[in-house]
Amino acid sequence: MTTTLITGANKGLGFETARRLVAAGHTVYIGSRDEERGRRAAEELGARFVQLDVTDDASVAAAAKTIEAEGGLDVLINNAGIEGRGENNSVIGAADTTAEELRKVFETNVFGVVRVTHAFLPLLQRSAAPVVVNLSSGLASLSLLSDPASPSHFYPGVAYPASKTAINMITVQYAKAFPEMRINAVEPGFTATDLNGRTGTQTVEQGAEIIVRAAQLRADGPTGGYFSADGPLPW
Repeated sequence: MTTTLITGANKGLGFETARRLVAAGHTVYIGSRDEERGRRAAEELGARFVQLDVTDDASVAAAAKTIEAEGGLDVLINNAGIEGRGENNSVIGAADTTAEELRKVFETNVFGVVRVTHAFLPLLQRSAAPVVVNLSSGLASLSLLSDPASPSHFYPGVAYPASKTAINMITVQYAKAFPEMRINAVEPGFTATDLNGRTGTQTVEQGAEIIVRAAQLRADGPTGGYFSADGPLPW
């Protein structure tokens, strides 16, 4: 039996990923800051709930102890994230980006991933087939954002793409440090979720495809990569 933790899984891509992995036979933990929403989501899916705020050391440590006591962990999906939109749900452009705005986004998207991964590494290292999936974005690609022929080129925000580019680097470095694990960054695509004010053009079913695929990698699968559902992406 494969045990999987998904952060930020009470809705959106995390919820759909949990639904698919439960159906595939995984024991899934719904990690959620909000206890009521998290428990409701877990009950709906036949999953387990664990209170987990990726920005809080004590919350993450407590979640790790709970999951350790209940048997351990094989797959960690770092899904929780924010975009950091401004008034009227608009993307905050370069001219209006402040250090505080960057700090807020990085606290969840970058520091949160490191905080959770660090706390669960001891459990993953005991697994026979450990996997880590980091939610990245097509906006993390320096190649695509600097290419005027790419739609990504025209995204005006700073904080969100910078945070996801950092996730790509973190993925590469962790994959080198832990070669026995499959550790990859995935780009789900522009999916309609609360993160982007439901402006995305994909469904959560489409967006979850690459996450589910990466979560089920075997020991001989790729590691240290950056993938969409269509294949590898340029850094």
